[in-house]
Amino acid sequence: MAEEAIDDVDKAILYALQEDARNMSSGDIAERTDTSDSTVRKRIQRLESDEVIKGYSAEVDYQQSGYPLRMLLFCTASIPERGKIVSEILAIDGVVSVQELVTGEQNLLVTAVGETDDDITPVAQELLEMGLEVADEVLVRSHETTPFDGFDGNHTDDGA
Repeated sequence: MAEEAIDDVDKAILYALQEDARNMSSGDIAERTDTSDSTVRKRIQRLESDEVIKGYSAEVDYQQSGYPLRMLLFCTASIPERGKIVSEILAIDGVVSVQELVTGEQNLLVTAVGETDDDITPVAQELLEMGLEVADEVLVRSHETTPFDGFDGNHTDDGA
């Protein structure tokens, strides 16, 4: 958790960075937040040091880049082990993300990408060899994201 409370300026910064971190300058964000460029830079540094901003990454269209298969593998791990093995799972060739789930029997969601089934099958096999139960596998056609609107200062909750 952040050392300082996240205020409306921080939320506006987070929203802007989620929209397009690569092309969003601190000056652009300063205009949106009615603050100075240096204030925005200091806020971003604080958000990074507090690990609210964990990093910056490219959103890759795996299908366009030659890896048309995206598989979600719902796994069950022992509760004491599930958080400890995330880095080991991420080291498996083809795995691009691991999410720790806190409800339901399946408590890990592993996302793997590949060109063919022959790329995905070894991922499931390695998960089994780690002692995980692979409860379900789902092939994903598309995956889209959007900035969290709770950070958008223009967002209003009208109860509808």
